[in-house]
Amino acid sequence: MAKAMVPAGTAVAGLLLCLLPVQGASAAPAECAAREPGGPVWVTADCVDPQYKNPVIDSETEQTRPVRHHRVSGHFEGTNVKFNVYLPPKDQWKGRFFQYVYPIQDANATDETIGFGADSGAYTVQITGTAGYRADAAAAKYAETVAADYYDKQGTIYGYIWGGSGGSYQTIAAMENTTGVWDGAVPFIPGVPTSIPNNFFARAFARVVLQDKAAQIADAVSPGGSGDPYAGLNKAQSTALREVTRLGVPLRGWENYRYLLGVDDPQGLMGFAELVRSADPTYADDFWSKPGYLGTEKSPLGDVIRAARVDHLSTITQADAKSATLDSAAPTSRTPLDFTLYAADGTTRIGTLKGTLKDKAFTIGDGNSAEVLAGLKAGAKVRSDNSWSLALTSYHRHQVPTRPGYYAWDQFRDADGKPIYPQRAAEVGPGVSAGVSGGGTHTGKITGKMLMVGNLLDVDAYPWDADWYAKQVGSDTTFRVWYNGNADHIGPHAPNLVNSMGVLQQALRDVSAWAEHGVQPPQSTRYRVKDSQVSVPAKADERHGVQPVIDLTADGRGSIDVPAGKPVTFKARVQTPSGTGKVVSTDWDFKGDGTFTTRPCGTPNSTVEVSASFTYSKPGTYFPALRAVSQRDGDSSTPYAKIQNLGRMRVVVR
Repeated sequence: MAKAMVPAGTAVAGLLLCLLPVQGASAAPAECAAREPGGPVWVTADCVDPQYKNPVIDSETEQTRPVRHHRVSGHFEGTNVKFNVYLPPKDQWKGRFFQYVYPIQDANATDETIGFGADSGAYTVQITGTAGYRADAAAAKYAETVAADYYDKQGTIYGYIWGGSGGSYQTIAAMENTTGVWDGAVPFIPGVPTSIPNNFFARAFARVVLQDKAAQIADAVSPGGSGDPYAGLNKAQSTALREVTRLGVPLRGWENYRYLLGVDDPQGLMGFAELVRSADPTYADDFWSKPGYLGTEKSPLGDVIRAARVDHLSTITQADAKSATLDSAAPTSRTPLDFTLYAADGTTRIGTLKGTLKDKAFTIGDGNSAEVLAGLKAGAKVRSDNSWSLALTSYHRHQVPTRPGYYAWDQFRDADGKPIYPQRAAEVGPGVSAGVSGGGTHTGKITGKMLMVGNLLDVDAYPWDADWYAKQVGSDTTFRVWYNGNADHIGPHAPNLVNSMGVLQQALRDVSAWAEHGVQPPQSTRYRVKDSQVSVPAKADERHGVQPVIDLTADGRGSIDVPAGKPVTFKARVQTPSGTGKVVSTDWDFKGDGTFTTRPCGTPNSTVEVSASFTYSKPGTYFPALRAVSQRDGDSSTPYAKIQNLGRMRVVVR
């Protein structure tokens, strides 16, 4: 529980983050330090972090958008960390703050974040993206001195940190490595120490092997589909799908396979390639030459990987400072190509060539050496190869965690628990996790209340991650986990997805009531994990959590076949888990294209039944949806803490 000790004003600069009052004199507070050699720095309400000991206020302004508030902007001297504190009027503030964290954000909070904080009786703290929880803690503690002065507050100020994806690492590390700074947390779409880079490379692996079958898999897992995504796959394809499924890629995530596979941005899934190449420089050579790797494995899957390898030599026919034309195009590759420039003899290496290739046209990129730029001339050779990127797609096989409990990797262990494939010298994931979080290791030893939120269709941070962390905590006395159905990692980028922000906002309100008043939040979602796939019950009072649950049918079925021109009557029953709120709106999307139309659902209630009719004029397969929205107090007018879910079905029009 954080305490504001020292007031601060506009001209304050170089103020220590927290001062300990001593009888008759002021003693310097202790520096924050690790509790064991090499461990993460332990931050308390009273210690001073030597990296962030000098906060400076740059400006204070009165703002009216999105709501009235007093904005305090500043930075920590000697660092790149900037901060903003958004203080609502005193008569609106209820003694708490919310702090959103993410590794690459700027210091300007969104209007929604500021408005929600004010509506919830909280001031908002946000800093520039940083490498971990220590800067977050320094900002939180200093912001309390600012708030104490502004509100003339004595005593306790409650604080809550929240962050998703990379921000979940910071949020978890904050709750494991501090005390007295925050009272609760809402980490969402959480990753675990094995997630980066393995989750992304594994999806690229699926792209290489399964892209041609992706639409078929998507249809099987869609509403009214066969339910058998393996039907029609050959042995290599079945092996690959089973492997990535057991790693945790949600099967229903295949409905949005272009995003899952990175079809439109192959480079995006390989964003950590350079990190691995630097940390493990012999991996690609080993992959293509040593036993135990798919590059040499005599199997249908190994054959597919070898057939996907590209190693092509072209000759430059024309070049200038911006582009070059080649005499031949490299074969199509489903993983990014590396380019190397050679002299005209084809053997004398000049250097790595940076740029992009489309057919025979090479666009010269930034960062090329002077030697490479000088060597770009007619007759020189360009080698295009994907040996590294293709090898990385199965890097997960050689990163089996030594830490127990990662059940997604059991498929790569023998009966004695030993890895069945050669393992690399170092596990990359835990190092990345520690770097993003600022030194955290996901111990589960949290120092406050935590309400974790996972999304069941998340193909970036797999749904089982939240279950894994729940097992690290091992108790529900300070921890809950809620799962959102029909929600992915990055928001509603497809018609079959909902916005989960309302759940996060409700989680912040619930965790604050839990910490401040002992009000128990709704129960954790009841779920089952099998082969790393997370499933939840169909009924609201069996599922728990906070999402409304929708049962959508036509003629009592979840899939129908009708002639064009015949009206279809849809019926839906919407229920909220007990005590979590009332349904306040329903929106219909009859074609499943993301175009929703609001229709009345009656007086807000925990259970509502609605119906609507629609006539399809053109043959085709449609996935109509009903979006239901609930709100804890049944308030349809508020923009905050409105929780969405979808009911979907299949209509085949002939």
